[in-house]
Amino acid sequence: MHIDLAGRTAFVSGSTHGIGRVIAAGLAAAGAYTVINGRSADSVDSVVGELRAADPRARIDGIAADVSTPEGAATVFGALPAVDVLINNLGIYAPQPVLEIDDETWQRYWNVNVMSGVRLARHYLPGMRDRGWGRVQFMASESAVVIPEEMVHYGVTKTALLGVSRGFAKAMAGTGVTVNAVIAGPTRSEGVEEFIRGLLGEDLPWERAEAEFMKRMRPTSLIKRLIDPEEIANMVVYLSSDLASATTGGALRVDGGCADHILP
Repeated sequence: MHIDLAGRTAFVSGSTHGIGRVIAAGLAAAGAYTVINGRSADSVDSVVGELRAADPRARIDGIAADVSTPEGAATVFGALPAVDVLINNLGIYAPQPVLEIDDETWQRYWNVNVMSGVRLARHYLPGMRDRGWGRVQFMASESAVVIPEEMVHYGVTKTALLGVSRGFAKAMAGTGVTVNAVIAGPTRSEGVEEFIRGLLGEDLPWERAEAEFMKRMRPTSLIKRLIDPEEIANMVVYLSSDLASATTGGALRVDGGCADHILP
């Protein structure tokens, strides 16, 4: 299967590390002019340089802006008026007992995990519609359908993304623009390793810590391991291509079987 995104412009929010960074690299490797995003100009510039060095053929730039705010989103719109592929990847997570989550924290998670993608999609979708082609993806999680006891606030925002994605897809019906959610499972990244260490302690060897986390905290996983970021990126790159033209309004699972449902 050959995926060719030459001539397409892609924007990936929250892409200076973790899954977002790997997605950006995958889109660029498929030929898309890819723009990464983070809040810090230093981190954006550093990652752009690293990705260009890793793949000299890649066309990669970056925009430093906090897209969880209207002002940050406006910065992106001014620098990048139109895109063909939008990956709403920005998200935050941290464990906290649900009875201790205050209003401010709930609102911060909503602004970062939900409203960042809503703003970006609302701005870029009309241009995609008018051009007759576009791809939008919201990065969700198995936590959207299996709410984690230790991160209810995170899970709820990911549930919201499933509805947001379906709604935008309906608005683009018959236009050649697809909108989907990607249900990612627990994925090996710097942030997840820190998260697991925080739950299980620093003293366990990493292999045992991963196995304990999957057994105790994600027992429904069918692969019994963390997912590699490249495995998530493979789905995202496919959905960004012409090959996925009949896939829209969906919630595509790359969750290692964590969600114990036939459908999301």
